[in-house]
Amino acid sequence: MTEHGGRRSQAERDAITVEIGYALCSALFAAAVVFGAIAGPALLFDLAHGVETVLLHTGLVLAPVLFLVRVVSVLVRFGRPDQPSQPGRTNPDS
Repeated sequence: MTEHGGRRSQAERDAITVEIGYALCSALFAAAVVFGAIAGPALLFDLAHGVETVLLHTGLVLAPVLFLVRVVSVLVRFGRPDQPSQPGRTNPDS
């Protein structure tokens, strides 16, 4: 339901769908980059067993955490009211 108590319009539902898709795709990309940067050397090079284990486990822990943080931050930012379009100017509705 919208702020005025009615149903959401098709445009509002479409905007929410696009924002959720953006949040998921950007989070997946960010998590994959972080996993590749951290665990990649362990997968590509012949490192000591302990170092490989630490790098892989660190990547496996940080990637999902980053994914969740990115999804939440994008969706929370989407739910906030619009910011002024020009720096230093206030929104006329404020």
